[in-house]
Formats: sequence, structure tokens, C-alpha cells
Amino acid sequence: MTRPDFASYREFFPYYVAMHSKPLTRRLHFGGTIVGAVLALVGLITRRPKMLALFPLSGYGTAWPAHWFVEKNNPASFGNPLWSLRGDFEMVRYMLTGRDAELTVIARDYLRENEFARTAANYPQVESLVAV
Repeated sequence: MTRPDFASYREFFPYYVAMHSKPLTRRLHFGGTIVGAVLALVGLITRRPKMLALFPLSGYGTAWPAHWFVEKNNPASFGNPLWSLRGDFEMVRYMLTGRDAELTVIARDYLRENEFARTAANYPQVESLVAV
């Protein structure tokens, strides 16, 4: 079974969130993205451009292991890198504004409705996701 094709980012985002259904996965993404952004900003302010490389290292360095060891799936960035980057920033925005529970609902609903996501993400029992 191949990954689904998406006609727009709006179609892609629920899939992206479903691949981050566990709160720990989202927290690790959040931490890696925030730390990477701060380090990149410090690099810009201090005129040390090499520090910009810490942004993707921090982000992917926490995100990918979270997928493999916590979520037990493959990162969505493997199939949709630009939309995944946008999705990460949107997911972080949800979390910064106290809307993490909405992400759980989006993930749960997507996984219930899409067999591919359940199979690919190794979620045999969607009901075991935290009910909101």
C-alpha cells in the first residue's frame, strides 16, 4: 500500500497530525523545533551563520527518533517534506496556543476514517488513543 496523494495542504494536515497521534511525539517535535529556532535566531543575531544548521539538526534530531521509537511509524517528511515542515510549524502553533487536545481529536478522527494510516502507523486499535 502506498502513501495517499493529497491535492492540497489542507487535505494533508489531518494525515500529518495522525502521524503524530501520541502526545509525546508532538512534545518532542515541539522541543526540537523551538530549540532549533532559538539556536538559529541566536546565530543570526550573533552573525554566526553556521548555527543556522542547528535548526534542522535539532528539529529532525528529535522528530525522527520520536517517530521510530514512540509513534512507531515513518516520518511524514519522507513523502511530503515541504508540507511536513509547514505541518510542524502549524502543530507547534496549536501547542503554543493551548490547543494540543484538538490535535489528538484530529489524529483520532483521521485514523478512524483511513485504513492506510492505521496500517502504516501500526495502530491496530484506534480506540486506544486518548479520547477527548
